[in-house]
Order: sequence, then structure tokens, then C-alpha cells
Amino acid sequence: IFSFSIQPGAIETAVEDLKGHIADTSGETIQGCWLLTEIDHWNNEKEKILLLTDKTLLICKYDFIMLSCVQMQRIPLSAVCRICLGNFTFPGMSLDKRPGEGLRIYWGSPEEQSLLSRWNPWSTEVPYATFTEHPMKYTSEKFLEICKLSGFTSKLVPAIQNAHKISTGSGRGKELMVLTQPILIETYTGLMSFIGNRNKLGYSLARGSIGF
Repeated sequence: IFSFSIQPGAIETAVEDLKGHIADTSGETIQGCWLLTEIDHWNNEKEKILLLTDKTLLICKYDFIMLSCVQMQRIPLSAVCRICLGNFTFPGMSLDKRPGEGLRIYWGSPEEQSLLSRWNPWSTEVPYATFTEHPMKYTSEKFLEICKLSGFTSKLVPAIQNAHKISTGSGRGKELMVLTQPILIETYTGLMSFIGNRNKLGYSLARGSIGF
């Protein structure tokens, strides 16, 4: 696939744009940035820029064609309670499949998620986010670095642990659970994600005479 994110200067422009916005709105300083693929609770792929400050994880949907931020989700690091690393798995009766490894970040309990949001593919009330490496990872040394899941994880874990300590006002903050186990994506037919992922609808791509 060809993604507009690999156009010369596109990722740099995006990061500088987001850094400026975050500095103006929250005063926080960016500690690191990554380009990853988010996999939602319906197995749909979405290209995301992830930015890390000492207090917050920011998950940004960025339009690399119009060079503008479309959506930004702020996750307080002190709210993150669990991280899972592992291969993707699906229910036994599921027709969906996904190879490779992922990372899931929890800031709430999936058991508390409402049935409505669980079965709504557009729900934004899911208490976790799931990521895997971006397909443009091997296009250059620069993208190999910012698209690598292990690099993101190695920065994220200590940042969360530090945020936990600060939020409690003492050195004994709540423990972050870091688990190595399969990551369940609870979809069954997978028709919508099959069409969307096959056509890379979650990425900024050139499609014929237009891009979206």
C-alpha cells in the first residue's frame, strides 16, 4: 500500500502541528511520538499517531492529505491499569483472523463496558486501545523507528509507572500490570473489517484520482 504518511515531510509536519496544539492547550511537552495501527473492538484498522508526555498518552487520527488533526483522544497515564502484549486471538466460532502481535492498553475494566458500546462498531466508550505495527514500517530507517511496537512499549511502561507514583503523592503508587498473553478481539463474522482492512480504509491513501 502507499500511505500519504510516508510522503517527504508529512510525518514531521504532523508531529510539529500536534506538538504545538498540545503545548498551547495543556502546556505538556512531548516525550516521544510513534506511527502505529490501532485495531478497534471490531477488528478495523486505523492509522494513528501516538504522542507521549509525562502525564498523558494522546491517540491522534491525522489526515495526512489535508495535514490536519481529525480526532484526539487523551488518556491520563495515571488511569492506565494494565498492559497486555501478545498474539491476536478470536473466539472459537469467529471467521475473523489476524496474524502478528499487538499491544493493548487498559484504563478501565472491559467488564464495565456496556453491551451497547461493545456491539457498536463506532463506539468511543471502549476502556482500552489495541495497537500493532504500521504496514509502512520497512519503508525507511526513520519509519522503522517510529512504527516499532517494542520502542513504543519501552517508553510507555516507565512513563505510566512514574505517573502512578506522582498521582499518589508518594513513591508507593498503584501497580501497573504488564502481562504477556493472547489479545482477544471479540468479533465473529468480520465482514465489515474484512472489507475495510482489505481496502485499507483506515489509512490516508491515494485511491485512483483522489485520496482519502
